[in-house]
Amino acid sequence: MATQTVPAEIVDLKKHPTLDVLVDVLEQYLAPADRDLVLSAYEYAEEKHEGHLRRSGHPYIEHPLAAAVTCAELQLDVPALQAALLHDVMEDCGVTRSQLVTEFGVDVAKLVDGATKLSALQLPRVTGTIDREAQAENLRKMFVAMADDVRVVIVKLADRLHNMRTLDAMRPDKQIQISRETMEIYAPLAARLGIWQIRAQLEDLAFKYLEPEEYRRISELVASRRQTRERYLGQIRVQLENALEAGGLSAQVRGRVKHLYSIHQKIRKYSAQGKSFDDIYDLLALRVLTASTTDCYAVLGVVHGLWRPLPGEFDDYIASPRPSGYQSLHTTAFWSPSHAVEVQIRTHDMDREAEYGVAVHWAYKENRHNAMNDRERMSWLRQLVEWQGELSGADDFLETLRSDVFQDQVFVHTPKGEILALRTGATPLDFAFRIHTDVGYQCVGAKVNGRLARLSTPLENGDVVEIVTSRTARGPSRDWLNPALGYVTTQHARTKIRQWFNRQARTENIARGRDELERELRRLSLKLPNVETEVMEATRAKSMEDALATIGAGDVTAHAVALKVASAGEEEVEAAPVIEVVEPPSAPGADAVQVLGGSNMLTRLAPCCSPQTGEAITGFITRSRGVTIHRSECPNILSVGEDDRVVPVRWNTFRGLTEARLRVTGWDRVGLARDVAGICADENVNMVSFVTGEPDHGAVTLTFTVEANGLRQLQLVMSKLDGVHGVMSVEREY
Repeated sequence: MATQTVPAEIVDLKKHPTLDVLVDVLEQYLAPADRDLVLSAYEYAEEKHEGHLRRSGHPYIEHPLAAAVTCAELQLDVPALQAALLHDVMEDCGVTRSQLVTEFGVDVAKLVDGATKLSALQLPRVTGTIDREAQAENLRKMFVAMADDVRVVIVKLADRLHNMRTLDAMRPDKQIQISRETMEIYAPLAARLGIWQIRAQLEDLAFKYLEPEEYRRISELVASRRQTRERYLGQIRVQLENALEAGGLSAQVRGRVKHLYSIHQKIRKYSAQGKSFDDIYDLLALRVLTASTTDCYAVLGVVHGLWRPLPGEFDDYIASPRPSGYQSLHTTAFWSPSHAVEVQIRTHDMDREAEYGVAVHWAYKENRHNAMNDRERMSWLRQLVEWQGELSGADDFLETLRSDVFQDQVFVHTPKGEILALRTGATPLDFAFRIHTDVGYQCVGAKVNGRLARLSTPLENGDVVEIVTSRTARGPSRDWLNPALGYVTTQHARTKIRQWFNRQARTENIARGRDELERELRRLSLKLPNVETEVMEATRAKSMEDALATIGAGDVTAHAVALKVASAGEEEVEAAPVIEVVEPPSAPGADAVQVLGGSNMLTRLAPCCSPQTGEAITGFITRSRGVTIHRSECPNILSVGEDDRVVPVRWNTFRGLTEARLRVTGWDRVGLARDVAGICADENVNMVSFVTGEPDHGAVTLTFTVEANGLRQLQLVMSKLDGVHGVMSVEREY
């Protein structure tokens, strides 16, 4: 390499204060010769950036210096530190990759080139909106680069952290854009890589610009209770240290406080439960560091013996590590009748991995055999790179990123003992598609921990999941895409299901979409030829055939489109003069509500609560509009009290009936048909016909027609049928 190393003692530390900080950090873990290599990269970058200024007016070299300090605090190796210092010289100074190879070697040049290619990663704005396709393409590039060498993205995170620290020099609109991008992409990415110290800083800095008032309020709340908090932490730390010493355990106990954004999330969660800031139990936290895993569990026993544990607040991430490799025991316990503390228990090695995450693997002179296997740690990344080639649209890729990759995880086992990480709330059907697309398409049932389970059952940590498949690929059910039924929660599974339907012939999709939409419109007393314009608007299609194909492919449900069309019609009616016609309740086309004890009374549905067919309702006699029908739990009707104008009403049984033919597939057992019929009887749903199919390999199909009081009641019945023991699927044929 042409560049000569620069001895640390001849570098002018007075030039830039950040350089002084960098040297101090480097001296903590780098040998003198390696420090000189890093400082040589600094001298090169300082020369190339000479005369360049940041928007803040500070010399530009302060930015790569700050990024290098962050990487040094993670104790990254020399090439990564050099790349952090040089990460802008190709883009801003005209330096070529070949020049960097000559000066610093192939490894450094490759890292700088990768960081340069990621410099365009942002949320582009096109006429004030986000160009989702461009955003998705940039993200794809980043994850491919990260799969090649994760140090590229660690440098990028360090770069972003300093940009966030100096964001006050940007315009307000840019502050919002960059902060939103940081909160949606970079902070979750840091968490997924296990670099929690960067994740916390990014979240707090983005929070400051995205919700400035809330940020200021929480900052003041935390500051106002600092002395009390420190006193409490001191007391409970001493209590625990004494208990550990009495138990013969050697451990280090630290007190810590959650960062502002995590406190904001806690406050929002507790506010939804009607609780205040003072009710949040785990703002106080202790971290206990031990010498061995065995000691971790021994310390847990001491904690639970000393303080009463809070039920449901224990997590064992040692037995089931997070995908980032994070390992720790978490528990929350009451150290006084009204105060609780969160306790994290881990070994010193686990603590280092928890703080530095995947960066541990690129630490200076790190023995990589002692760390978690890289292949296991980064399996989620390899899977994402594989998926991104299959996800054709920006929406699919971005939603997969947010919902499947950047969400909390649940760890489940295959029958062979392999561990799979899925997003929290994932179902056996999500599991099936994660195993293989064809397994998902052939799935007819599932066993969880050896017992039959519904395909919509939320999986929990440690579950052993076995998928029951058919001999032939029947293809997915359209019900699997219905979010109300909860069959799948991962974007990956949803995308695979949609792709199956999209592969069907367009003519089939158009015909199917027409049938489904006409059926839904008939229930709303609408005819397709009269609402074609509204249908195209609801589906954002350029032609009626495109709209029907979209419905037939399952990209949008006919039910949702019909409701949008009906809502558009209601808006037009509201704008026109209202002409109300009074007819006897028994006449054809009469109102759907009957006033008990009265006849020929005008009725109207209250707009404040919009009661639906089959719901409990109450009438109120108005002075000029007849009887207004409210939901029985409507606050407006409840506030009336015992007023004489409150009258009993009911839905006319001959109006609003929804007829549907259901197909229930389940294990052939004694009492299955009885239980299915019992659900319908309990919900006051009339069964018009009932046919039992011949058993096939232990499974049986029940097909029957029901009459429900509206779609809401029908969905409730289908949901309850899905919960019957032995039922594998509930599908609506029409």
